[in-house]
Amino acid sequence: MKTKSKFFALTAILFLTVLCSRENAAGQEPVDYVNPYIGSISHMLVPTYPTVCLPNSMMRIFPLRTDFTGNRLNGLPLIVTSHRSASTLNFMPYAHSGSTPFVPPAMSLSYDGEKLKPYRYSVYFDEIDVHADYAPSRQSAVYRLTFPQESAPYLIFGIRRSELKTEGQVISGSKSAGGKTKVYFYAETDARPVQRVMTDDALVLEYPAGTAKLGLRYGVSFISIEQARKNLEREIAGYDVEAVASEGRRIWNEALGKIRIEGGTDNEKTVFYTSLYRVYERPVVLSEDGRYYSGFDNRVHDDEGRPFYTDDWIWDTYRAAHPLRILIDSKAESDIIRSYVLMAEQSENKWMPTFPGVSGDARCMNSNHGVAMVADAWAKGLQDFDLEKAYEACKGSVEERSLIPWSNIPAGELDDFYKKNGYFPALNAGETETVRGVNSWEKRQPVAVTLGTSYDHWCLSRLATALGRKDDAERFLRSSYNFRNLFNPATGFFHPKDKDGNFISGIDYRISGGPGARDYYDENNGYIYRWDVQHNIAELIALLGGNEAFINALEDMFNTPYGMSRWEFYNTLPDHTGNVGMFSMANEPSLHIPYLYNYAGQPWRTQKRIRNLLEQWFRNDLMGVPGDEDGGGMSAFVVFSQMGFYPVTPGSPAYDIGSPVFSRVSIDLGKGNRFEIEAVNASADNKYIQSATLNGKPWNKPRFSHDDISAGGKLRLVMGDKPNKSWGIAEPPVNP
Repeated sequence: MKTKSKFFALTAILFLTVLCSRENAAGQEPVDYVNPYIGSISHMLVPTYPTVCLPNSMMRIFPLRTDFTGNRLNGLPLIVTSHRSASTLNFMPYAHSGSTPFVPPAMSLSYDGEKLKPYRYSVYFDEIDVHADYAPSRQSAVYRLTFPQESAPYLIFGIRRSELKTEGQVISGSKSAGGKTKVYFYAETDARPVQRVMTDDALVLEYPAGTAKLGLRYGVSFISIEQARKNLEREIAGYDVEAVASEGRRIWNEALGKIRIEGGTDNEKTVFYTSLYRVYERPVVLSEDGRYYSGFDNRVHDDEGRPFYTDDWIWDTYRAAHPLRILIDSKAESDIIRSYVLMAEQSENKWMPTFPGVSGDARCMNSNHGVAMVADAWAKGLQDFDLEKAYEACKGSVEERSLIPWSNIPAGELDDFYKKNGYFPALNAGETETVRGVNSWEKRQPVAVTLGTSYDHWCLSRLATALGRKDDAERFLRSSYNFRNLFNPATGFFHPKDKDGNFISGIDYRISGGPGARDYYDENNGYIYRWDVQHNIAELIALLGGNEAFINALEDMFNTPYGMSRWEFYNTLPDHTGNVGMFSMANEPSLHIPYLYNYAGQPWRTQKRIRNLLEQWFRNDLMGVPGDEDGGGMSAFVVFSQMGFYPVTPGSPAYDIGSPVFSRVSIDLGKGNRFEIEAVNASADNKYIQSATLNGKPWNKPRFSHDDISAGGKLRLVMGDKPNKSWGIAEPPVNP
């Protein structure tokens, strides 16, 4: 009897343990998997930032520190106005005790116990025994500060380049956010200060001794202090951090829950939802009660009932972040494009922006890939914006604006050369730059400009066709082949040419081009730009000599070593991290490359490579991002690739199939439509597709169209641990 009782007791315990574990797993909501600290230590350049915000919201902060490993914070942030920029406004709490006069300390505090979620932030300042708790809304936020009982609490606001004033329990003012743009600030505390002191660097507010808790709530605006007050009063009624955080958690779960996943490990789920969270960091909505400030004409406008977005680095985000948004929030994507068209109308030259921000267009990087964003949306059925206006803005930014990288000047002699000869010319070694507008650091980047502009022209041809502009469509389609003009048949690489049409001599495709290879390429080497022909992969295969040669060239890239010390390589190419041979997982021009095996009859190699890259470079740890993430640009690649497909060519309504990490994915497409991916037997070992059906029909193609899924559908893949080399070889690529 005792043995039986013991057996039943153990069985009951085991059953309850399993039941509880299932309930715990079921109780995990999408935001619980987000780890904002992934990537907080960089492999080489800029790390990711653990950002506290609501999806696409104006109010954003992240901890103010020199780097993640430091143990001091430079105060507490009030708002970050541009992705990766420093806080525009900040303050620090301080506790002072004793009879000695109070002297404002430097804006630096030792800290510990930091806890950060997308919707909440808390930290303990150990040297002064002060705790801060924070939660954001969309244009406002609230802090709860806890002080030691025996001290006098202080709030110290930095006022450099700021205009701050205080009256009663209100602090208000403004600070430059770049150019003529100002961010306005209106704050209230739940206690009245007993003393106010303004120094050269700070506004110091002292509160009654013994105040154990102090609430600070505030609103921000790009319109006025009064609008900042309205934003606060509309969103936050009191000083309850818990209530604001709870609402923020609900909002995040709603956004992240547009994609539901099953299977995979907890770490894989964490990487997935953290990546999706980063896609929602930008762009941000500037509309405030139906109005918005535009840094493109420094005026306040009526938003006409549709939100106005900004803060987007399109060179980084057109490849995957914008296509992902088309799937999970098509209305937002339409509003974003409409916003960028408005920016063009508001700007002096009427050009589509490339790096739109709160203070205008930064005009960074090379090419004008806003046209790719527009072409992709239109091809996939998003037509809730004025295509005619969008086309004119895109066309102007490609033809009227100079192609010189990082410039915002009208087309000049180098552009005339491009239009005549079909390539951007390079300088020979030792040749002095004489063209006005070429940046001494960014250089000409002639191969990157030629390839990028060829793609932009292909996108323009697609839009011109949609508008019935036959002459434009044919002209831009012809010039979309300009990439041929820099192909070196002797080496099989895209190779810079001088103004006389001669290939530059002495090129090492691994390392040539000076810092960032910018004399010839940009941030990446010749091995990466060998594949920068997203719009015409069939022609690229032909240039390289056919399928077998194309596959061999891909394999050669992944297998070619540095050929020098790592420090020597990265001293020249610090953006080119996340290396597998000469492939760089760390930079956006690489994102489509692992999918190119699909186009040459060996999709099993794409399946293998994608899963290996995800496992190697995207992990749930502090160095789990291989390079510059750029606020959603690279993270969208992870989201797509873990789901099992990717948009290789924005502007073409198609997706390439990879290797899904999860056994089931369900994407809310809106209007009651869902697209599901079921990967039977999917696991770390079972990465290879054995067979497939799409919408119930046998599927032997390595890609599918947007129309196949736009009204909902299901891709079912049977996975195994060995490649099925006959699957997915039924559809070769075609010329545009």
